[in-house]
Amino acid sequence: MKKVKVWDLPTRLFHWTLVASVIFMFVSAKMGGSMLQWHLRCGLFLLALILFRIIWGFVGSDTARFTQFVKSPKHIIRYIKGEISENEQPGHNPLGALMVVALIFGVLFQVATGLFSPDENSYIYDAYLSKFAGSNASDIRKIHLIFANILMILAIIHFVVVLFYRVIKRHNLITPMITGNKYLNDPVPQLKFASIFKALIILIITAAVAYSITLIK
Repeated sequence: MKKVKVWDLPTRLFHWTLVASVIFMFVSAKMGGSMLQWHLRCGLFLLALILFRIIWGFVGSDTARFTQFVKSPKHIIRYIKGEISENEQPGHNPLGALMVVALIFGVLFQVATGLFSPDENSYIYDAYLSKFAGSNASDIRKIHLIFANILMILAIIHFVVVLFYRVIKRHNLITPMITGNKYLNDPVPQLKFASIFKALIILIITAAVAYSITLIK
């Protein structure tokens, strides 16, 4: 077997930063009080992060692109039958791809509803766009709170599946997402990786978009 670079640095940093940010969002929401101010700020950070990943999913490295890992039902069935090796799809497997997409757009939906949610407890930390929600603000807040539980369930399922692969199938999915490398049989796939500079430019743009929300009057 050969050690092969599979995950680029931007994708790996996105993954672990997303994990830390989502955990912080849950904790800060539960703590309430002045932590809600940081909850709102982290929400903007998450928006920039998710927008970056969506764009990176179209112009980034091979294994980061949606076209590489989001497959048809027929392809998923082939994977379930064991007909697809890691050499054929070295990044996310077809089943894991479904969870990746669900989490990316789930977090995006959660952030979007959060941006329009009012603070109905202390009435101090209204979200940046809550004044534009009008009479629907309270309903959007309820959706935000309910979907937070759904997002938590998705995150737990993701964790359990990764644990299942590690313990039962003896397939380590965590280490490659840290080091970027996997050990694959010959012939190893020839993967193309986008530059760090491109990732940085995209991140600056998405950060600017997120920050511009704070300037809306």
